[in-house]
Amino acid sequence: MEKIAKDYVDFLSECKTERLCVRKIVEEAEKNGWRNLDGVKSLKAGDRVYVNKMGKALMLFTIGKDSIEKGMNILGAHIDSPRLDAKPNPIYEKAGIVYLNTHYYGGIKKYQWLTIPLAIRGVVCLKDGKTVDVNVGDEDSDPVFCISDILPHLAGKQMEKRARDIVDAEDLDVILGVNAKYADKADADDDDSGKGRKSVRDVGKKNILSILKKKYGIEEEDLLSSELEVVPAGRARFLGFDGSMILGYGQDDRVCAYASFRAFMDVTDSARTACLLLSDKEEIGSYGATGMSSHLLDNAVAEVIDRLGVKGSVEMALRRCLSNSTMLSSDVNAAFDPLNADLYDFGNASKLGGGIVLNKYTGSRGKSGASDANPEFIAEIRNKFDRDGVKYQFAELGKVEAGGGGTIALYAAEFGMNVIDAGVAVLSMHAPWEITAVSDFLQTYKGYVSFLK
Repeated sequence: MEKIAKDYVDFLSECKTERLCVRKIVEEAEKNGWRNLDGVKSLKAGDRVYVNKMGKALMLFTIGKDSIEKGMNILGAHIDSPRLDAKPNPIYEKAGIVYLNTHYYGGIKKYQWLTIPLAIRGVVCLKDGKTVDVNVGDEDSDPVFCISDILPHLAGKQMEKRARDIVDAEDLDVILGVNAKYADKADADDDDSGKGRKSVRDVGKKNILSILKKKYGIEEEDLLSSELEVVPAGRARFLGFDGSMILGYGQDDRVCAYASFRAFMDVTDSARTACLLLSDKEEIGSYGATGMSSHLLDNAVAEVIDRLGVKGSVEMALRRCLSNSTMLSSDVNAAFDPLNADLYDFGNASKLGGGIVLNKYTGSRGKSGASDANPEFIAEIRNKFDRDGVKYQFAELGKVEAGGGGTIALYAAEFGMNVIDAGVAVLSMHAPWEITAVSDFLQTYKGYVSFLK
């Protein structure tokens, strides 16, 4: 197995949140000569800088020899993934079981999150300005967490429901602990508000809060300013007897983000300025200050232009730069699933092992929400990939009216640049554990290198 694939499995295992992705990539980038733009007063060809947006989105730049007004080559991916987020007031106890109250993030099949081991990753921000990292469930010595389900013996009504209704969103609450003293009072009465249980009510919750206080130095009220993400526990693994695939959480879209990052590290000499854009919030519409629908990209590029000392208006130089740029929207595509073949147009479906997937348009039904890449740009990409021996395939997400989905491509297209989706085919997309082919990851990395050159 090539080392880059093993490195990717490590990255996928360690970086299960946006913050962890940004932290890891900044660490590696700084080792390779990238500097925080905030501490840089002027730039010239060959310089390497990065912009860290709130610790949740990241842009890296390698300044090229050409005027930046001629545009950039941009690799743009997102580093957020579907998950469960803790609510502002998250911890409660009910009938002796202590729960974490959650709100799901992104498009998930709710039932897939039941009865699997879960970890809690994130931060708690204190009023004194200190940020505390929370990490429980991913180390071998850690306890894990879980969402319970109904036993088959009592699941008659549940089994009659539609899949989307099997579990209510408000019931996706994670078990944190148990109050054994509550059970000791079970013979007092059957009402949770009865006198027999008043003396032991919330003992379990208080115990969990005391553990958090001891381990992290946080109080219950500090959870009001927290960002705790519930994610599948455990490492990503190579899949299959032949190890030809990867099974891991968050491959949409960290498989493309990591391939983009490695390609960006390995291409350091180009006439055009190169940009690596890793955005947040794509799974909920790219909204917010760290999402692609914000001024995340143009604000960062304006700062770069200002430090390059471009003559004339920074605003005009910015507009020319973005309009003349080209971008691979590095996002995944649905891999053809032979067990659900009726959802795909086989001749226009991406296959595991088929190489990097080029998707001319995403969106849904009548191309709603798509950017629809220009054929002239597609021809340029084909020429580069053929020149460099990159294995590629063209595909749509599924049948025309089977559903659909979007990427950050349409937000890049708003600047007037040429952009096309290009990434890895994924089986079980948006499930807690997703499947990719090692060969597709390697060809995607190779394609990104070809594009940047």
